[in-house]
Amino acid sequence: MPTGTLDVRLTDLRSTKGMIRLCLTADPKNFPGCIDDRNAVTRNFPAEDRGIRIAGIGRGDYAVSVIHDENNNAKLDTFAGIPREGFGFSRNPAIGFGPPKFSAAEFPLKGDATMQQVRIRYLL
Repeated sequence: MPTGTLDVRLTDLRSTKGMIRLCLTADPKNFPGCIDDRNAVTRNFPAEDRGIRIAGIGRGDYAVSVIHDENNNAKLDTFAGIPREGFGFSRNPAIGFGPPKFSAAEFPLKGDATMQQVRIRYLL
């Protein structure tokens, strides 16, 4: 099965504190959380790195969700349902109430290498 590489680059991080928690999924039902997706690719890396390369991904359609976990407690902190920490998605879709649909963040991984630039947003 042909595979490719995905480079994810982050922009607009407000600090280098904490960790970046990334999820790559091809399953619309498990986006953006990747909770029940055994095929999801998850990565954690220091916020100072600003990006990551993931190799050996099967070709297909995917979406990426990213959390800037500034206090490194392994979750997206919220206040009254509003995220207190940064978040972002592949293709940088418009944000309304709640996360975007899979289709708004979906991109094809067709060739040897694909790049997604994800803008991190902060609401509080």
